[in-house]
Amino acid sequence: MTPTLPRTVRAVDTDQLLALQQEAAGRGFSRRLPVDWLREHLAAQATHYLFPTLVHRLRHRPEVSPQCRCQLLLTVSTGEQIRGLLDILPDTFGKIPETLDAASKKDIVSRMEHTVTQREWAKQMAADAGTEEMPRN
Repeated sequence: MTPTLPRTVRAVDTDQLLALQQEAAGRGFSRRLPVDWLREHLAAQATHYLFPTLVHRLRHRPEVSPQCRCQLLLTVSTGEQIRGLLDILPDTFGKIPETLDAASKKDIVSRMEHTVTQREWAKQMAADAGTEEMPRN
C-alpha cells in the first residue's frame, strides 16, 4: 500500500528535532543535517516545523522505504529562521502530535518559502566570521 503524503505541518522542540535527525543519520537517510551542527546552532528553547513535501521511495532499500521528505523551518541561536530538509519514516511523522491550527500552518509554510536555506545561512555566518563553511554530508 502506498502511503499518502500528509498535508500538514508538525511542530517539534529542539530535543525532538535532534532525535529525528539522529534517527535519519542512523538509518542513512540522504536528507538530514548533521546533529553536531544542529546542537551548536539551533536555539535551545525553540519550536521547529516539519512540512512533508514528497514521498521518497528507495527501491534498493525497501526496509526504509518509503520516506517522507520534509521541509524544515528551523530557529537558530541568532533568532533567525532558516530552511532545511529531513527524510523521515511516515510512521515516525505520524507519531508527532498535531498541535497547530490551519492559520498557523499556512503562516509557517509561507515563512518556509521566504527563508534562506541552512547552507546559505551557514555560508554567510562563515563569511562573517572569516571561517570556512560547514562541510557537506
